[in-house]
Amino acid sequence: MAGKKIIAICQLGGQFETGKDGSLTYSGGDAHAIDIDDQMKFKDFKMEVAEMFNCNVTMMSLKYFLPGNKKTLITVSNDKDLKRMIKFHGDSVTTDVYAIMEEIVDPDVSNMPASRSSRTTLSEAVPPVDISLNVVDDMVDDMVDDINHPIMPPVAPLDIAVGTNHVDVRIDDAQINLPTEISPILPLVGTDGEKHTKAAQQWQNTITGVGQRFSSVHEFRELLRKYAIAHQFAFRYKKNDSHRVTVKCKAEGCPWRIHASRLSTTQLICIKKMNPTHTCEGAVVTTGHQATRSWVASIIKEKLKVFPNYKPKDIVSDIKQEYGIQINYFQAWRGKEIAKEQLQGSYKEAYNQLPFFCEKIMETNPGSLATFTTKEDLSFHRLFVSFHASLYGFLQGCRPLLFLDSIPLKSKYQGMLFAATAADGDDGVFPVAFAVLDAETDDNWHWFLLQLKSALSTASCPITFVADKQKGLRESIAEIFQGSYHGYCLRYLTEQLIRDLKGQFSHEVKRLIVEDFYAAAYASRPEGFQRSLENIKGISLEAYNWIAQSDPQNWANAFFQGARYNHMTSNFGEPFYSWASDANELPITQMVDVIRGKIMELIYTRRADSDQWLSRITPSMDEKLEKENLNVRSLQVLLLAGNTFEVGGETIEVVDLDHWDCSCKGWQLTGIPCCHSIAVIGCIGRNPYDYCSRYFTIESYRLTYSESIHPIPDFDRPVQNDSSQVAVTVTPPPTRRPPGRPSTKKIGSQDVMKRQLQCSRCKGLGHNKSTCKETS
Repeated sequence: MAGKKIIAICQLGGQFETGKDGSLTYSGGDAHAIDIDDQMKFKDFKMEVAEMFNCNVTMMSLKYFLPGNKKTLITVSNDKDLKRMIKFHGDSVTTDVYAIMEEIVDPDVSNMPASRSSRTTLSEAVPPVDISLNVVDDMVDDMVDDINHPIMPPVAPLDIAVGTNHVDVRIDDAQINLPTEISPILPLVGTDGEKHTKAAQQWQNTITGVGQRFSSVHEFRELLRKYAIAHQFAFRYKKNDSHRVTVKCKAEGCPWRIHASRLSTTQLICIKKMNPTHTCEGAVVTTGHQATRSWVASIIKEKLKVFPNYKPKDIVSDIKQEYGIQINYFQAWRGKEIAKEQLQGSYKEAYNQLPFFCEKIMETNPGSLATFTTKEDLSFHRLFVSFHASLYGFLQGCRPLLFLDSIPLKSKYQGMLFAATAADGDDGVFPVAFAVLDAETDDNWHWFLLQLKSALSTASCPITFVADKQKGLRESIAEIFQGSYHGYCLRYLTEQLIRDLKGQFSHEVKRLIVEDFYAAAYASRPEGFQRSLENIKGISLEAYNWIAQSDPQNWANAFFQGARYNHMTSNFGEPFYSWASDANELPITQMVDVIRGKIMELIYTRRADSDQWLSRITPSMDEKLEKENLNVRSLQVLLLAGNTFEVGGETIEVVDLDHWDCSCKGWQLTGIPCCHSIAVIGCIGRNPYDYCSRYFTIESYRLTYSESIHPIPDFDRPVQNDSSQVAVTVTPPPTRRPPGRPSTKKIGSQDVMKRQLQCSRCKGLGHNKSTCKETS
């Protein structure tokens, strides 16, 4: 909207708080107002905000909320983002912009080893002190508190067993017995008072004295720990159970002592006795502070809201820099896991919320389909989601073409993500439906396609699928979508071809086979297809026979009856899968809601972008048409009969305007007039735009993004007023993420071009000189 001005309310220094419905509210800090319009440059806007708050522009990021969505912060990072923000708020006078400062971490602050394996031990991460006080990173009471919600790191170097008389701590093969009254102590790193200013200001008065009350023993312990950090002393537990806590200063002979116990007939904890006097001179003689995973979680929770990818190594550095406390990597990892669960809810509870979550999706987005199934033991099996905006956009504006693919999830309970994605009129990815399932099986693919068929019940024309032919997809597509077309994914076919070839071929030979295979697939006419196959036959008869028997009518352009628009592989939806990969560490309901937010943002953005387009067809298709138009000059057109023409150039082609057909097949394969048909259209004084597929018009594109996806306000379990109503219980699937760092090996056609060993002695394949069996 040219010339549109809005007032940007820029805010800095406050904090975000998460409500029960997952929405974020911002409180505190300073605010200033700036007039902006769609002519302002992002660089100038950011500089003005930085000067206004007197802060470093390079360490500042700017974020805002979309109208009606307070759950997802959108980042402004360039001129296009700024114009979109103004466009989205075109009906408003003001918009809130949040300036967030990223902290600079001094690389010299961290004491973490330069090379850290997954077996890093406590002794590597923490400077050595008295072993009896330093080998455990969490207090015994934290273990008791967390016993119902254990959170373990991928590889835990400590083996802790809680008994009635002692704590066994095993580090590798060493075992040490500690008395239970001693709480674990972490070393104090540095005694500079400046490092502890923040802690002292926040926590010096968390413990006030006799008569102070607390809601639980856990709250008392947490506040006591912060009090000790602020006053720089360490303590030991003399008594520590669910109804009483007695603590004394760790320093020998120091009289500081505190005793709290439960008030009768209540759950409240009250301080009954306290001697606040220290004779140990505080930090001068103390060897460490209390720093448990729960404490770490409480420190980082707010920052984790804004920076979900906050790394444990950065947590270690930040806590040392801000509080002067050295924690190790695993404490930071555990603390982050606790904070994530506090912010997002538990994985287990997320599965139990699925029935209500599905109801909320369909309630807030009428016309959507969200359904799930469980196994006989009520453990999670499958979840299918398709939003009304996606279904409407596909049916009204997209080509009847769907890509089916899947990726593994690396969440706590693993599983698979299935998706059906479409191509919009500008060849952009348009998500139609997705599902989370316990595994990739023939039965699960059949179920996914059944749900997809139900969601697309109003589809009026046959759909072309691009998908693997394995995993039962060939049979399920033919059975469920009768009359549809199934184009085999060329990537999967290539991988299978290389796996099935029994002969040993060099890297170069494999490359030539794959190149000819792709040439055969893309060939528009049978003679071109056969020519490429003959090339393969000259290299390997086995490969030739495999390809000839692999149903070419399902993957070769020369024979395929469906309309793929020259899309030959099923991984077209990779941008969508990257969204899921970014969110797959979240509980299942949170992951689905993140994907929903991404689709919602996609619709907003592309709808706004299309408002600026002036051509009759989308930009990418306009570019393709222009490229074809460059080849028209050298062509000669001859009228044959009616609307049939002969076009001469390097080859002689026949163009039938009535049927939108050219003998080169380029027009039919892409939906864009080829150079031969453009020459004919120009000769008769017509416009090539009139002969482009309707799916490429701006009108169809805008129809694709005309509907909106609405936020899901609150999907907590409702209170059941009817005692006869039986709640559906869903438990997590039995599979759990294995210990250790998740594999980063990419899934794809890695094996296709993998180089084989070649012996320098006998020139044979599959071995090298040192293992060669031939004698010299």
